[in-house]
Amino acid sequence: MRKINICAGNLSVEAELNDTTSANKIWEALPITGSANTWGDEIYFEIPVSADLESDAIEEVEVGTLGYWPPGKAFCIFFGKTPVSTGEKPRAYSPVNIVGSVTGDPDEFKKVTSGEEVKIERGTA
Repeated sequence: MRKINICAGNLSVEAELNDTTSANKIWEALPITGSANTWGDEIYFEIPVSADLESDAIEEVEVGTLGYWPPGKAFCIFFGKTPVSTGEKPRAYSPVNIVGSVTGDPDEFKKVTSGEEVKIERGTA
């Protein structure tokens, strides 16, 4: 796993990227800055990465999951229920590639507002 930091305003949360094709493309593109969109307890924003839907892409994820949504070329941070959740777990609008997970406190993302600048950068090893 490769460490990253996700920053918005005064917020900085540690996370890790896994070893999937989508995660590797994200790692190579870092640092990335985007404008946060909120959808329930999910933040997503377009990033300069293009990747296909992977064979293990899923819709229902765990709190703290980082995903890549190919239709919108979007980086997704799931920290709670979304408008399409059927239970307590976050649910993506459509399948996402799992690219990593938050190692810090996912609840911190509740402080991020729509339109706020979000930056993803490589962490220290």
